[in-house]
Amino acid sequence: MAAASWPRHGCGTGTLAPVSNDIEIGRGKTGRRAYSFDDIAVVPSRRTRDPEEVSLTWQIDAYQVELPLLAAPMDSVMSPATAIQLGRLGGIGVIDLEGLWTRYEDPQPLLEEIAELSDAEATVRMQEMYSEPVVPELITARLQEIRAAGVTVAGALSPQRTQEHWRTVVDAGVDLFVIRGTTVSAEHVSGQAEPLNLKRFIYELDVPVIVGGAATYTAALHLMRTGAAGVLVGFGGGAAHTTRQTLGIHAPMASAVADVAAARRDYLDESGGRYVHVIADGGMGRSGELVKAIGCGADAVMLGAALARATEAPGHGWHWGSEAHHPQLPRGERVHVGTVGSLEHILLGPGDRADGTVNMFGALRRAMATTGYSDVKEFQRIEVVISPYSPR
Repeated sequence: MAAASWPRHGCGTGTLAPVSNDIEIGRGKTGRRAYSFDDIAVVPSRRTRDPEEVSLTWQIDAYQVELPLLAAPMDSVMSPATAIQLGRLGGIGVIDLEGLWTRYEDPQPLLEEIAELSDAEATVRMQEMYSEPVVPELITARLQEIRAAGVTVAGALSPQRTQEHWRTVVDAGVDLFVIRGTTVSAEHVSGQAEPLNLKRFIYELDVPVIVGGAATYTAALHLMRTGAAGVLVGFGGGAAHTTRQTLGIHAPMASAVADVAAARRDYLDESGGRYVHVIADGGMGRSGELVKAIGCGADAVMLGAALARATEAPGHGWHWGSEAHHPQLPRGERVHVGTVGSLEHILLGPGDRADGTVNMFGALRRAMATTGYSDVKEFQRIEVVISPYSPR
């Protein structure tokens, strides 16, 4: 095992002690110790508060909402109708602008079919459905439908399709532009085509951009230097991902969020005061994981499976992402998450289950009150410990 050293990045503000960050895997390879949300717990402080006096409000750029929440741009989670509903409940819904809603005038029959497919036929049939081209006029129509409802408008494209469709998205009146992939770098190297120059693209765009995923300090710092308003943190950690099995890549989320939060702090100094929001994306199917994400330094969370459990969710109790229908190498699958209640019950309660799947932001509010913190920025400083229930 490597010699003990002081950790550079971590969750919370507890007393630092010499620890070993690197473990010898074999004579020729060492690995850095990293933690998932299951491995950690937040710790009460010396005071408590009334839950009613806790603020969960979040402001990114000019847009302030009541909940630090983005809904994942996944067809099983967000339709124009659920994006509008989420906006009215205090969050921000993000539409997948390469999904069924921008490939078909009426995707409802296809969503119902996906819910009825057997496991054996699901991947192939979904690949067929998503092989239809994206229709620019449908991008415009879906975003304008959300704008007409008077809520914050957010849409997502993959890095590969951003150059093709960004003008349509901006002209449709999007408020927040999300560039979301399994991993997004500020320096993509390609010998076949000119890659998206994120820094130039963001500089020339008139709307704030949220970009990710990133899972390391260095990758996040480079994304922050592009001018992004927010960085999504995560890589293959969601309920519908199989990236760990197919590519062998995984980023335990507690360590990833803490590392990217450290990049935010250092970039704040480097840039002379420019604050970039850290948004945890993946691995938060229950309220306790959401609490820990904020405790490790996230400004907000992006939820997928947790919202796919809503009675109004387009997936009808099933959940999948774009990785599930990749034409060459699927790195996700359609998973059954069931239904636990309405979108309002999942977010705000009242709760009728004790498993963390309903009243998720009520749970965050109570966790903050129980540990003595009045707002999200304060709660990021909470002490975090390695859980005694951790298998490590």
